[in-house]
Amino acid sequence: MNAPAAPSASPSSATPASAYFGGGCFWCLEAYFETLPGVVAVVSGYAGGRTAQPTYREVCTGTTGHAEVVRIDFDPTRTTYEALLEKFWLVHDPTLLNRQGPDEGPQYRSIILYADEAQRRAAEQARDSLQQRLAGRVVTEIVPLEKFYQAEEYHQDYYRRNPGQGYCRMVIAPKLRKLGVK
Repeated sequence: MNAPAAPSASPSSATPASAYFGGGCFWCLEAYFETLPGVVAVVSGYAGGRTAQPTYREVCTGTTGHAEVVRIDFDPTRTTYEALLEKFWLVHDPTLLNRQGPDEGPQYRSIILYADEAQRRAAEQARDSLQQRLAGRVVTEIVPLEKFYQAEEYHQDYYRRNPGQGYCRMVIAPKLRKLGVK
């Protein structure tokens, strides 16, 4: 399913907006961003590649060019794209190339897909600011959003629906605790 690219919005706008981020397994990103004030919905999916209508199995091969990403729909009167970018840097390690935690491959790369020029500028400024504070090189890709493909239904709200699953207990739950999410 393709999601329309929503324009970046200022805090005074009433129009819903979307941000598209990838930083490892989409289950981790989804579980964290769903807890933030102003976030209306988080949808797991695939973007940044060349295969049309990719499946999870295809993306896992690392040959589609797609990354596991989330679309974060947010209310710009309650949070901003810039605030979401700051949280994005906290939820993953942007200095790791093609991996996060136990997940390895180009589908787990750090990536920001911008929907418009305002998002591009904000993402580049946030990356450059972060780079000044880190010893390691930030490897996060910043690319235009071409298409977002929603992941299969069983990937949606994965942590919330499967808290006892091994990956959720061993990877997601500790990450959420570290970030102060109860």
